[in-house]
Amino acid sequence: MPQNFIECDREQAFLLPPSLRDWLAEDHLAWFVLETVARLDLEGLFAAYRADGHGRAAYDPSMMVSLVLYAYCTNVRSSRAIERHCREDVAYRVITANLVPDHATIARFQVRHQQALADLFTSVLRLCATAGLVGSGVVAVDGTKVTASASSDSNVDFDRIAREIIAETIATDEAEDEQHGDARGDELPPELQTEAGRREWLARELAGDQAENELGDSAAAELTDGFDAERIGPNGRRAWLREAHRQLEQQRWRSAESIPRSRADRLRFAVRCLEDELASESRGNSAYEAMREQRRLHDKRRLGGPTKPHTPPPIPAGEVNVTDPDSRRMKGNRRYIQGYNAQAVVNEQQIVIAAEITTAAADFSQLRPMIASALDELEHAGVSNKPSAVVADAQYWNEQHMDDLTPGHGLPVLVPPDGGKREGERPGWTGGRFSFMRRVLASDLGKELYRKRQQSIEPVFGHTKHNRQFYRFNHRGRHAVRTEWRLILMSHNITKLHRHQAALAA
Repeated sequence: MPQNFIECDREQAFLLPPSLRDWLAEDHLAWFVLETVARLDLEGLFAAYRADGHGRAAYDPSMMVSLVLYAYCTNVRSSRAIERHCREDVAYRVITANLVPDHATIARFQVRHQQALADLFTSVLRLCATAGLVGSGVVAVDGTKVTASASSDSNVDFDRIAREIIAETIATDEAEDEQHGDARGDELPPELQTEAGRREWLARELAGDQAENELGDSAAAELTDGFDAERIGPNGRRAWLREAHRQLEQQRWRSAESIPRSRADRLRFAVRCLEDELASESRGNSAYEAMREQRRLHDKRRLGGPTKPHTPPPIPAGEVNVTDPDSRRMKGNRRYIQGYNAQAVVNEQQIVIAAEITTAAADFSQLRPMIASALDELEHAGVSNKPSAVVADAQYWNEQHMDDLTPGHGLPVLVPPDGGKREGERPGWTGGRFSFMRRVLASDLGKELYRKRQQSIEPVFGHTKHNRQFYRFNHRGRHAVRTEWRLILMSHNITKLHRHQAALAA
């Protein structure tokens, strides 16, 4: 009997293909993902591996990228679920060449190549542009709240964290008493028990501390000079505190760390977050007072009236989530969630051209950054044509951002000053720019352009959340969450491109 002959029953029998690759149809999504990855720039991933033959052989990075992208395209994001599919699903076995990477290997690959995987978004967008799915037209900006891998019950204040750290310290002391007995446990090592050894060690440490202090002083001076009074405008102390917080967020994005695994380390990480926010508030307040003093001495006409005194609290206020300190408590559609504000820019073909994450609950300050990110993505994707217009809902009304986009980039911006659920005009928002925008949106052309927002970005979010069941991030930390969000929308673009090419072939 032939090897590939399997008897089903006494009357019927069938032949299975001798090769596993013959089990998939030619237009299967797995083949398209493999072809797509073959056209992506994976130099950044390959550069992370050694080429001298030392160490254990790793899985082919292109195969791992294909596996991760296909898993996201089929709504499988758990590393354990991906491993299970590699054992049971024919398409997964074709992608992995009949290999079965374990879930730890898959998870470590995504963590190790976090930034490289996020940067593949631009390469996929370039393929969409080559297929004619990215061109000039109306782009829509919107955001959606996505739950983080953390519970709202894990939000604690500074006092509670301090009590838990103190309790942990007491427990550690008791354990050391049992271990060391009469000895203190903190005796000096042999190299520091002599006077010469102590002098040598002290000289080394003082030299290192002096270098760190010089770097810290220069960084503090740079932060103090980072406030632009003209940019902040005559908005009072709150504007300066908001500017200090914005600079803190930028610093956090530049120096973001992975969320520690142990609770003790996460407690100390959360304490640093609260202390940084207090230091940022104090710095913004000091800069505002210095500006007031300078204007009092040199330009009294611009000083204005007396301000209400403000003194930052002695200990950090507010709460931080111990499980994921980067996540925030924010208002979702029907309830408050512990999560992130996921932003996207989508064109008329429902292709996502920018995907970012913010920890701010409001969309007020996201218009300019998201359009700047979209223009940067289009430039790197080789698209020379700019969007013809930008549309967003009332939450994105920001006159400063609109002024920067329209004259600076030549992009008409349509943002209604009134929310969709509001009857009549918003109190105090009358005349001037508000009335002009209402007249533009009431015109036939304005209605036609703004209608494209609901036809482009709303279906993308609806498909992502309802059809693909994406309601919660699996990873923790702002950089890991950003990579996951970009992988989700990258897989959306891949499936759109696959359907487009299948339609052309048909």
